[in-house]
This record gives sequence, structure tokens and C-alpha cells, in this order.
Amino acid sequence: MYISPSVPKRLLLVPILAVVAIQLLVVRAASSANMTNTYLHHKCFGSQGKYKPGSQYEKNLQRIINEVSSESFKRGYNSTHLGESPDFIVMLFQCRGDTHGPKCRSCYATAKPEFLKRCPRYKGGIIWYDQCSLYLSTIDSLGMVDYDNNFCMSNTKMVSDEVFNERRPRYFVDDMILNATREANPKAPYYIAEEKRVGKETIYGMVQCSFDMSQRNCRKCLERNNFYFRRCFYDKRGARVLGKSCSFRYEFYPFIFPQAGPKYLKP
Repeated sequence: MYISPSVPKRLLLVPILAVVAIQLLVVRAASSANMTNTYLHHKCFGSQGKYKPGSQYEKNLQRIINEVSSESFKRGYNSTHLGESPDFIVMLFQCRGDTHGPKCRSCYATAKPEFLKRCPRYKGGIIWYDQCSLYLSTIDSLGMVDYDNNFCMSNTKMVSDEVFNERRPRYFVDDMILNATREANPKAPYYIAEEKRVGKETIYGMVQCSFDMSQRNCRKCLERNNFYFRRCFYDKRGARVLGKSCSFRYEFYPFIFPQAGPKYLKP
């Protein structure tokens, strides 16, 4: 690059460094936003069929997804149903246990159009993001454990022998399930976040059930997924199992917003 001899190099260096610093701040801010609204997975319910443009079902759908109260984002979940068969629709929306208010609203604002894009004209389906999930269906299954819509995502890296032998990730998940559904937490939604020191490392985790789960069904859902997906995560350096009725996750880095809600525990 040519530098005019009449301009000191030091004066040129300062603006260049300023530009680089601004670019780094923009990248960092974008990364934080992506952490909040990262898309994970979706599933369209083909068995429930599709709706036609301009139909009563489409009108019900647009109304139900656009009329979400501010109180719903404040508490972190919403359940609504509208219409009668064959135009009946139910919507369940829930944010992660540490996500409320603006963060919850932001995730829903992202999930809503993306669901319509990924499941065009489908009457039912579910979409998961890092901070929330959105479920739409023609079947009212409120309070029932969903055994069909669950999946596992795990880190490709394995835990060290020290971590595996001293505190297997699966046992850590076992403890969180017991703590989240114990008698001391009699009120739904059931959610807990914990961290444990394992050798020279710290493992962070959370479990959560949807707001419509009873204490018994919450534990049933978590224990079932803990067993069913054990081969996916038991020796990995991080994993998450997500579903409509319950979810759990652990990592070897902090991922929970600190002091988020009364059920945040740090043993």
C-alpha cells in the first residue's frame, strides 16, 4: 500500500486500528445475537395435512400467532387454541428457563416467520431455537408427554478419561432430573440449571419441562429421553436433547444467563 510521504505513518495507523476495533465490536454483537436466536431443528407434521390459501384455518393461524401478549414473554411461555374442527389449531410457545422478556420476545419474533417458511401450508409442526420452541397442531395434547418429537445433538469431541471415570455426563444429567422434579419444586414449569466441578474442569447443565407438564410427567419425559438418547451423549463434551415436553443440555462452558429466575441453582 502506498503512503504519501507528507502524511506521518502514525496518523494513518490510528484510523486503521479504529476501523478494525469497530469491525470486531460488530462481529461480537452479531455473535451474541446469534446465540440468542440460533436455529436448531424443525419438523413438519405431514399427517395433519395442509391448509389452503385464504381458508379459515389460515385465518385462525395468523390470528393465533400474531396475538401473543406481553405477559406471555414476561413469564416465558404461552398456550392458545382457536376454532373448531376442521379448523381447530393449538399453539404452544415456550422460552428457555433463563430467557424472559425481551430475549423471549426476540426469539419468538424469529421463530414465527421461520416456521411458516420451513413448513409452508402445513397445519402442524414444531421448530426449535437455542432460546425457544414453537409448536402448532390440530390436536390438543396439553398435559400429555410427547414421545414422538424429540431429538439429540451432541459434540463430536469425547470427554477425557478423567471426566468420564469421575463424573460421567449421564450421571450429571440424572442428578439434574432429580433436582428439577423433587418435591421442593411443586410448581410448573420445572426448570433447573446447575454446575459441577469435575477434576480441573466445570460442567454446566440445565433441564426443563414444558409448562403444561405435571411433576410426574416431567420426570417421566426426562428419564425416558435420558435413557433413549444415552448413546448420543453419554461420553461427549457437550450435548442437548430437545423435545416438545422436555429438554436437557450440558456443556463444558457456561451457556445460561446468570441468576435467571428463582429456580437457578449453583451448588
